[in-house]
Amino acid sequence: MPNPFPGMNPYLEHPEIWPGVHHWLIVELARSLSPQLRPKYRAAVEVRLYETIGEQSLLIGIPDLTVKRSQATTKQPMSNVAVAPSPTQPQRVQVPLPETIKQGYLEVREVATGEVVTVIEILSPINKRSGEGRDKYETKRNKIFGSSTHLVEIDLLRKGQPMLVYHSNGQTHYRILISRGDCRPQADLYAFNLPDRIPSFPLPLKSEDQEPLVDLQVLLSNVYDQASYDLAIDYTQEPVPPLLADDRVWVNTLLTEQQLRSH
Repeated sequence: MPNPFPGMNPYLEHPEIWPGVHHWLIVELARSLSPQLRPKYRAAVEVRLYETIGEQSLLIGIPDLTVKRSQATTKQPMSNVAVAPSPTQPQRVQVPLPETIKQGYLEVREVATGEVVTVIEILSPINKRSGEGRDKYETKRNKIFGSSTHLVEIDLLRKGQPMLVYHSNGQTHYRILISRGDCRPQADLYAFNLPDRIPSFPLPLKSEDQEPLVDLQVLLSNVYDQASYDLAIDYTQEPVPPLLADDRVWVNTLLTEQQLRSH
């Protein structure tokens, strides 16, 4: 079954699903761009590591995954006897777990010189909340802004604090930022919402070269099919993170029309 949403699928934003979507999208971007970039450029998949610990860890507080699972229920014996809790009963607590997060990104490099011409970043939850992950990403982002390298920053996550830009016209669910090294501080921001198709955008290269058009909507649909996410997601449940009231109504209508959810 194809992706039932005309744009971004909010069910793909679940903390357990998103790391796979992120990986698939990076690979799909590289696969689609490579033939268009040859022979002057090549798309290189790079990996950045984050070490986190404490309550900011992604391992703590991940909501239950809204996937298709069989539910087995076990009836517990009933008792009419009230038992007072023992004062020595242990409390349920959590301990800090070290976590290593691998985050992929793309670099478009000029073959002859090895120069990094364009960096393509797809944001993850760790980039959009306070902590080491955001700090490290912002440091890299600012370094790019101080260079001649182009930056393509793709934010397909509703939750978290968006990356800083100035003079944007209000808040939207999703954003794609195209920052050209020769046009800063001006940049192009594609801002869109859940009902919208993900906009296509030109991939910035050196000024003398033709820029390929990236159709991220098609790439996301390919990822949805290749990873068989239709077999994992239970559309009768609400997505995580939760939707606002108007968006919830729109999603319910859409899924009902496609017979993925009853009234």
